[in-house]
Amino acid sequence: MSSNFQIHHIAISVKDAQRSEDFYSFFGFNKVHRWEAEDKSLQIVHLKNNEGVILELFCYTAPQDAPAHTASTKTDLPVIGVKHFGLRVESIEEAKKAIEKQGITIVTEITKGRTGPLYFFIKDPDGILVEIMQDDRKL
Repeated sequence: MSSNFQIHHIAISVKDAQRSEDFYSFFGFNKVHRWEAEDKSLQIVHLKNNEGVILELFCYTAPQDAPAHTASTKTDLPVIGVKHFGLRVESIEEAKKAIEKQGITIVTEITKGRTGPLYFFIKDPDGILVEIMQDDRKL
């Protein structure tokens, strides 16, 4: 059996679906689907980019805050589990300028990673770490 597995979606839990939808639209994600529980306790929103990747937003009426260790890569990376997702750009410098112009919180400077790419981290409205990276390795 031969299968061609591809990333379909990344799921994140957020406090305010509309606020997150607005935030991620800057990065090319647009709403393609929305579902709401009959009792209004949960909304699920699918945002899709031009590469076909879907961000699946879970928005509960009674969300729980993430553990404190998730606030920084230094304290979160050693803990087993999913850590962040990365968005690739052609120019890290241009991306940083555009993000700063939007008033988005940048939490690290541009750094050359141990594996080669240039990157920096931002936080979304709920403090979720998103890596912005320029990867010219042609992997």
